[in-house]
Amino acid sequence: MFKKILTVCCLLLISSHLSAQSYPNKSIRFVIPFPPGGATDIIGRIISMELTKTLGQQVVADNRGGSSGNIGADMVAKSPNDGYTLLMGAMTSHAINASLEKATIRYDIEKDLVPIAIVGVVPMVIVVNPKLPVYNLKEFISYAKANPGKVTFASSGAGAPQRLAMEMLKNMTQIDILHVPYRGSGPAMTDLVGGQVLSMSETLPACQQFIESKQLRPLAVTTANRLKPIADVPTISEALGIPNFDVVSMFGVMAPSGTPPAVVQRISDDLKTILQKPDVQERMLAAGVFVNYMNPKDSSVKLHQEVAMWGKVIRESHITPD
Repeated sequence: MFKKILTVCCLLLISSHLSAQSYPNKSIRFVIPFPPGGATDIIGRIISMELTKTLGQQVVADNRGGSSGNIGADMVAKSPNDGYTLLMGAMTSHAINASLEKATIRYDIEKDLVPIAIVGVVPMVIVVNPKLPVYNLKEFISYAKANPGKVTFASSGAGAPQRLAMEMLKNMTQIDILHVPYRGSGPAMTDLVGGQVLSMSETLPACQQFIESKQLRPLAVTTANRLKPIADVPTISEALGIPNFDVVSMFGVMAPSGTPPAVVQRISDDLKTILQKPDVQERMLAAGVFVNYMNPKDSSVKLHQEVAMWGKVIRESHITPD
């Protein structure tokens, strides 16, 4: 019996090795689960172009938007696990959906998909309209506590990472501020600049021009470290003494669960090389994305942490998809 098991294991290893050696021998479908023009699409097209060069086969970007990224993610999750269908994952959004839309989505982000690599993150900044009489995050918290329910904060949608970051801050500081959801960052930012709403957690690319023109006042960044473009703005950890506060919108490449580990590693190694190229880093940064490569193992750990973290925020804040 032992010999039979050993023989089967050896055959599986040989088969995996041979498949990795011959991979890829045809074009690869690279599903982008959002419409053209957004951050996920821009990152996906940069990655697909570069992978075409390194893999020696055409990596075809295929936009399959809808349902907050769930349609494209579900499609990849149910595809053959041979390495020829990949997902350009908006991993923070997918991690949020795992709890927020658990009743309706038909795939499990932790079981049906495997991370190949995290490729980059988009940091967020807490900003306020200048008419709010606060100049740092401590003053914002104090003002909110003195005026419960009167400070509004905008978001680009019920389950947006920007909204969840603010809900996390609410829970940690026990402040009562009122959520005002919008259909997208553009309308939310317009009303914030106009003073119809007073505060927001938003991605740096979306609010940087308004910070520079002093139409918005930055209070803190949500990342573990300060951001070079706005280096004088402290982190939340620095501002409030909250340890390990690190919230970003994270992007990564994923494959159907069961994809041969050697194939996953091959693509991940290529992504690591691609992301070290200065021109790729510049193109990513132009889209507001900070390159941050993580290998398959670390990416998987990070994804599980994100699912657990956002699930806790959603439960504590009683957030619903509507």
